[in-house]
Amino acid sequence: MITRIAARRRAAATAALACALAVALTACSGTTKDSAEKDTTNAGTAAKADPNAPLKKGLKLAFLPKQINNPYEKIVDEAGIAAAKEYGATGKEVGPSDASASSQVSYINTLIQQRQDAILIAANDPNAVCGPLKQAMKKDIKVVAYDSDTAKDCRQLFINQASSEEIGRSLVQHLGEQIGYQGKIAILSATQNATNQNTWIEFMKDELKLPKYQNMRLVKVAYGDDADQKSFQQTQGLLQAYPDLKGIISPTTVGIAAAARYLGDSSYKGKVVLNGLGTPNQMRKYVKDGTVEQFSLWNPEELGYLGSYAAAALASGQITGAEGEKFKAGKLGEYTIGKDGEIILGEPTVFDKRNIDTFDF
Repeated sequence: MITRIAARRRAAATAALACALAVALTACSGTTKDSAEKDTTNAGTAAKADPNAPLKKGLKLAFLPKQINNPYEKIVDEAGIAAAKEYGATGKEVGPSDASASSQVSYINTLIQQRQDAILIAANDPNAVCGPLKQAMKKDIKVVAYDSDTAKDCRQLFINQASSEEIGRSLVQHLGEQIGYQGKIAILSATQNATNQNTWIEFMKDELKLPKYQNMRLVKVAYGDDADQKSFQQTQGLLQAYPDLKGIISPTTVGIAAAARYLGDSSYKGKVVLNGLGTPNQMRKYVKDGTVEQFSLWNPEELGYLGSYAAAALASGQITGAEGEKFKAGKLGEYTIGKDGEIILGEPTVFDKRNIDTFDF
């Protein structure tokens, strides 16, 4: 009897051991290449775009400009907010009064708490805003950068006004023609950390390396911090330091208007060429009185409009931000997402005496 019971116990123990070994082997087999790939695939499956999905009603969009009192960005944001009404959403603009690197962080945190469906941001610094923007995306709040990009992993889309290379190179090309490719030039930028400004400036510097610019020399990059008075003072400082300056490029609407105001009331009017990016309504009087011959810009209303529709398409699941995806942006038609989530609005327009009165923004 005892022998029979012992035999049964040994058999049970052997079965249990075999079962344990089987479980262990199964667990270990989970780390083999094939199953690891399956697990990774299942765990990392991204949401798929549904291009036929309707735009959701009642979406909440928030526009966060570099600074709340920037007239150019006011045009962009108001157009985006107006576009939101077309598809049954609501939009608002919030932001800091200064353009410092970290000034937008507290606003992002508040927008997360308010459970906005999308945050559209013109970044003052590509990295300073990344922490809270990543938190927003974790909570399924869509993030769209416009005008000035964040780091690529801190947003789903970037709405670019035009090709950054085209903007940077064309500004140098225009100025070169105006000054006969001779003399000292300076750049009056916004803030030192502004992504768009720095990208354009790098292309300007690269353009200046070409042989036809061998008699042009970039002597200074000054920063007006997108503040009118500081930009005015920086223009004055440039001309005091370099009285033989031939040209200034200001790729910021605040900077070019402030520089034009200084030049227009100085002995340098008609002697120093000013070019850059500005709005027709800001620059009209300076074009007509001969202070500025020409300047460039895209339509900021269309930039805000496109950003609004892109954010809505993201929040509605029509797109995910992947390269090659397409969506319709209302009256602007269809757009295709490029590399790194970039969407380009189109080519900039050159404004001068011949056409400036046909534009009102």
